[in-house]
Amino acid sequence: MSTWVAVVGDNCVDRYRGGEERDYSGGNAFNVAVQLARAGISVRYFGAVGPDPLAAVIRSGLEVNGIPTGDLTVLDGPTAVTEISVAANGDRTFDREDFGVTAEYFPAGAEVERIAGASWVHIGMLPEATRLRKALAGRVTVSQDCAVAAGVTDLDVAFLSAGESGDARELAAGTAAAGVGVVVATRGAEGSLGLSEGRWYEQEALPADVVDTTGAGDSFIAGFIAARLGGGALPEALATGARFAAATCAYRSGWPHLPLDKESR
Repeated sequence: MSTWVAVVGDNCVDRYRGGEERDYSGGNAFNVAVQLARAGISVRYFGAVGPDPLAAVIRSGLEVNGIPTGDLTVLDGPTAVTEISVAANGDRTFDREDFGVTAEYFPAGAEVERIAGASWVHIGMLPEATRLRKALAGRVTVSQDCAVAAGVTDLDVAFLSAGESGDARELAAGTAAAGVGVVVATRGAEGSLGLSEGRWYEQEALPADVVDTTGAGDSFIAGFIAARLGGGALPEALATGARFAAATCAYRSGWPHLPLDKESR
């Protein structure tokens, strides 16, 4: 049986303005899917776009990374977009965030069955994440980005974002006490923590040439999942996640887009 990952949830067009003028394809779940594909993992991405020109940006991002576009749902409404201003020194300001049709998306019944056939399911931003976890319970390993999707019932792996000033151990311990078998808490420049079966693991953040931190957390998740699918133990998965995250900081957006002149050829 082939190994593949279903990634379910949000996408958006990251519209950079100021220091540059460009639209990138991204979003929490979308970035995880792309980074998994770039790591050689077979991926199917389930999400929604609107019937508008911005949907082509999302489709193009999937296509260039070898991810089928057939699992995209078209809903009546706008494709999600985030407007980002870039100052001369590289600092970013998020000017506007419109979740568009991603705020209404949930996979249809037949799609849920296809998703259940994966080796691993990762949930990004999804308004009814609890409903999907319940439908998948006991059928497939399920992870979730708990920074953007609520609930931890029927969850195998929880990814938390504690930040550098947050109490990562308290947050992770509380999530484990709720019944999650593997809990991972990222702490920005402070690295990450893992908790499984009462045992703690710690991973330092790796040095990075920081151009843009957008998508670093999503890349960490992709690296972690890729390592676990390859049979890696928790420390190896944390280290792989850290490596993926550091690499992402070195370029603009959540994955390395081609220069515009090459994309347009």
